[in-house]
Amino acid sequence: MLKTFYESIGFFGALILALGLFVLFILWIAGIAGITLPHDGGKPRGSKTQILIAIFVPIYPVLWLFYEMYYQRKFINKEKNDLVV
Repeated sequence: MLKTFYESIGFFGALILALGLFVLFILWIAGIAGITLPHDGGKPRGSKTQILIAIFVPIYPVLWLFYEMYYQRKFINKEKNDLVV
């Protein structure tokens, strides 16, 4: 199976696909960790439905992670601009 896979898309194709899937897996796990991260009261940030969706729909935590990174960047830039004024 690996030999057929390697022969059909070549070395660089296999390398790029393997690295891409590895990065998506890491982002998926990081997104799930972020959604289930305890907030102020010790409860998870997301609801039980959101956690289940994050587990069974792998693209959701990745998109959530990018949304949170954008929101944090916006928040930090706002704080930075408030301190300058």
